[in-house]
Amino acid sequence: MSSHDGLAPGMARSGADFRQRPFYRFMAAYTESPVATAALAISVFVLLMAIAAPLVTPQNPYDLAQLNIADSKLPPGESSMLDGYTYLLGTDDQGRDLYSGIVYGLRISLSVGIMSTVIALVIGMCIGLVSAYFGGALDSFIMRVVDLQLSFPAILIALILLAILGKGVDKVILALVIVQWAYYARTTRSAALVERQKEYIEAVHCLALSKPRIVFRHMLPNCLPPVMVVATVQMAHAVTLEATLSFLGVGVPVTEPSLGLLIANGFEYMMSGMYWISFYPGIALFVVVASINLIGDQLRDVLNPRLER
Repeated sequence: MSSHDGLAPGMARSGADFRQRPFYRFMAAYTESPVATAALAISVFVLLMAIAAPLVTPQNPYDLAQLNIADSKLPPGESSMLDGYTYLLGTDDQGRDLYSGIVYGLRISLSVGIMSTVIALVIGMCIGLVSAYFGGALDSFIMRVVDLQLSFPAILIALILLAILGKGVDKVILALVIVQWAYYARTTRSAALVERQKEYIEAVHCLALSKPRIVFRHMLPNCLPPVMVVATVQMAHAVTLEATLSFLGVGVPVTEPSLGLLIANGFEYMMSGMYWISFYPGIALFVVVASINLIGDQLRDVLNPRLER
């Protein structure tokens, strides 16, 4: 750097090195899309709101001591008959503040989506890596199981599982894990088959490293980009599935907040003009799912520039 820039050569090199770091390059490429940047900001904001739900809501909508049936089905902007509090989004048929219900519902919906995705991701990646590395009869058997599961609609499998397991957040997470692992297994196997033929794998074989170390230390990191894109899309799918199952009455119990349950609570009042009971939770679900999907689209473009539209 020339002297008129006012920076020492060491400082210039330090700044250049920082811009060459993988995370900086990744974020620079990701933020090239204003839509994807806005989606990421919305997702982070929604996640923080869900975490801090008790601090950012006027009531716990599932604490019966805080509810008043006289405030049921109040339209947006109407005030409470007792304390004069204004319900910005109105109330449902049980007098619950819809804003509070949505924020608390996001905690369950996002928790189910994140936990089921992470667990299914770990299981699916391990199975896919083992299948690709060892091949042969084991690979054929695993892929036939994957093909069999993917031939059925995910919602059908989840409904059957929850009919057997019963209601509960943990039951929904287990059902979604069973539904999702096959997607990660197939994606990981496809990426691992490509990596297995590369020279660096042949080189580590010559070093007589253990098979688990070859698979998880050398092959796994190079299989992560496509799997991360699939995980983002599947997380949005998991949130949608949980809402659908709760809407149908087989997901989380009525004592737990969920966007699907909030939508179901107001469905019978839609034709009576009380649109807000289902409308605002539906908008919240749409925003969350759309934001996660937009993040996945941008991740696909950043991690594989050849697919950029």
